Amino acid sequence: MRLFLSSYRFGANPDRFRALVDYGTRVAVIAAAADAWPATARASAVVSDIAPLRRLGYQAEEVDLREFVGCPDALADRLAPFRTVWVRGGNTFVLRAQMARSGADEVIRDRVRSDSLVYAGYSAGACVATPTLLGLDASDDPGEVRPTCAVEPLWEGLGFVDFAIVPHYPVQSTGESDVSLTDLAEVNRTITTLRSAGIAYRTLTDDETIVVDGDKILSD
Repeated sequence: MRLFLSSYRFGANPDRFRALVDYGTRVAVIAAAADAWPATARASAVVSDIAPLRRLGYQAEEVDLREFVGCPDALADRLAPFRTVWVRGGNTFVLRAQMARSGADEVIRDRVRSDSLVYAGYSAGACVATPTLLGLDASDDPGEVRPTCAVEPLWEGLGFVDFAIVPHYPVQSTGESDVSLTDLAEVNRTITTLRSAGIAYRTLTDDETIVVDGDKILSD
């Protein structure tokens, strides 16, 4: 199993992604976490992820899960030529619901566990790879799920790792911080919820990544 999990895109070191994913690999960009956004904002988000992947030498294109609702076999066929999925940030609950509606959760889970697909995800894309979405309602609104996906929110993740991930953890600094008090409060509420539930977790600043390569787990 190979995973690349981050708080924001490649973190501070794109070489860690390059070491896991061969140059020229076909990468399926999944932007379902942005499905509740206005169409223009979502389209811009897709471009903002495809462009840096292509600059690094990858064949990146979107696979839109909305086109495969209730059609997991068709999705499996669509993903067959790809060797990596890149799952972007946004609303983790919307992402999880769209994965379930399309069957992407099972299709991706089977291929990742058979090591025929590398899973790369940042922010919501990283959080959904964990056992639980508990506590993420501090920053992501589960109420966006029903109007966007016509289903109720799911709270379990894909379970690729055995710990929760708290992204966008503020960098400790004695100077000015780019993290707003609202962002800091959201992170702290997530951590408090996970601690109260006795769930193991790891925090990630926007520079940090977690890489799983077989039985090795490498983190910043």
